[in-house]
Amino acid sequence: MPDLEYLPEPTLLFGSNQSMEDPRDGLSLFGPLDAGKPFGVRAGVVGTSQGIRRFRKWVRSLGTPIVKHPPSVAMPPFPGFEAAFGIPWQETPAIEREIPESELKEVMYLDDKYVRVYSTVDVYAKRITEAIIEEDQPVDIWFVVIPEDIYRYGRPTVPVDSHSRVPTKNRLPVRHARKLRTQRSFFEEDHIRSRPYHYDVHFHNQLKARLLHHYAPTQIVRESTLARDEFLNRFGRPTRQLESESAVAWNLSTATFYKSGGRPWKLSSVRPGVCYIGLAFKVDQKSPNGRTACCAAQMFLDSGDGIVFRGAIGPWYNPKRGEFHLSLAAARDLITAAIGTYVERVGEAPIEIFIHGRVRFNSQEWRGFIEGAGKSTKLVGVHIRENRDLKLFRQGEYPVLRGLSFIQDERTAYLWTKGYVPRLQTYPGWEVPWPLSVRICYGSADILVVLEDVLALTKLNYNACIFGDGVPVTLRFADAVGEILTVGPLEAVPPLAFKHYI
Repeated sequence: MPDLEYLPEPTLLFGSNQSMEDPRDGLSLFGPLDAGKPFGVRAGVVGTSQGIRRFRKWVRSLGTPIVKHPPSVAMPPFPGFEAAFGIPWQETPAIEREIPESELKEVMYLDDKYVRVYSTVDVYAKRITEAIIEEDQPVDIWFVVIPEDIYRYGRPTVPVDSHSRVPTKNRLPVRHARKLRTQRSFFEEDHIRSRPYHYDVHFHNQLKARLLHHYAPTQIVRESTLARDEFLNRFGRPTRQLESESAVAWNLSTATFYKSGGRPWKLSSVRPGVCYIGLAFKVDQKSPNGRTACCAAQMFLDSGDGIVFRGAIGPWYNPKRGEFHLSLAAARDLITAAIGTYVERVGEAPIEIFIHGRVRFNSQEWRGFIEGAGKSTKLVGVHIRENRDLKLFRQGEYPVLRGLSFIQDERTAYLWTKGYVPRLQTYPGWEVPWPLSVRICYGSADILVVLEDVLALTKLNYNACIFGDGVPVTLRFADAVGEILTVGPLEAVPPLAFKHYI
């Protein structure tokens, strides 16, 4: 068997131009890459009186260090928000919008799941949009604090318990309601009643989607996450198996800093003029033929910033092969839009674009990408998927190292993005890790450089403060972005920062 090659762990850049492997080490020692806003986090919060109280209490707890017990190398202590990020976060939110529990109970227990989720999202979304219009004080991020029952019943597969169920008035048959999306009725009331049925039954995705045009970054958080000590079973133990309090503090604080406009870190070894695009597809389940799908592009710049573009909706899905492929025109338009936004932000076209996909691009798509890129930008198409055909075992307590690679030829390789991490002195996983299959399917590049990029991109997940992900950020949120963009009848969505989708 050919030799395996180990790729050193990529480092991240923090304050004072200092680099570290672990983002928690870098933030603790040097602070974030960007100084942040001197006045601190301006957070708005929407929730019940209990939810707002729990949010205030949790923010107050971030003012002092939080240590995991027993201490662990794999989970460094949280030093406190201001100590880590260099800006304050006041306990009192900039704007509060309280929701009476009686108002929530009227909608979140409705027996019609479409009306239940749509109406519950309305309760929160209206308060945020009204505050944006009415309040002079700007808000960087909105915390949407939800009770446990909204999390439980805000998904498509969980019916409301019979003892809590509330009958839905003026409900419509789903098939009839969806016909009204394209057909006119003599009665305007029918169209109003049909709106909930045009959206997917998912509280998180629907709220994110319906706030896109208001440019309002949100962080949806359950009350039990903020106050685990208030949600105990009859044995006095937490009702949920949560990460340690320090892990929750690290993750939510990093997401908050990022969504508030700061950059926690970026890659140390970025190449100027290079950007990465991951394609996200999602079948529109409300389409009649099962082939209609939405395509989105997630573009990540060398600065670490992420932007999402919504591409054309069309018959991109092949149900027989289970694959998505764009037409030549749709592929051309998608790359043209991405490069246009890059030029607006950077001032010139990118030198090189790596396009990551879970399905190998076909020749028609690639011609479209080439036409959209023009002559000044080099394109490289990379097919990335989890491989279940190759698995490595080693003697000892831990599996293979994260960063191990097996280069099969000049265009194909396997990369272990999960495995034993020397810095953590452990393997942060459960089963023997599978590698990623990485193949250069179009264009030319050094396969080793491609592998180094993929490994580095596993460290740009600002939604969690972890050592590294198993999937590069170009593909990590592909499903979530696709679901938000197809959750309902959204109008033209402008290119938006990645923080609006996570």
